[in-house]
Amino acid sequence: MEGKKLTLSRSNRQFMGVCGGIAEYLGVDPTVVRVLWVVGTFITAFVPATILYLVLGFVIPQD
Repeated sequence: MEGKKLTLSRSNRQFMGVCGGIAEYLGVDPTVVRVLWVVGTFITAFVPATILYLVLGFVIPQD
């Protein structure tokens, strides 16, 4: 039996599918992940969270 793999979402995609893919991997609603990401972006003054999002968008494979 193969374990779950983190991939970019094709169905829950707003920008690159990062939050949708994380939500599918964790088994939670994508809206929750998006809201937490936005809060994290504000807390980190935009730059670190934005850079992390872009890096994840290119590093996480598509299914």
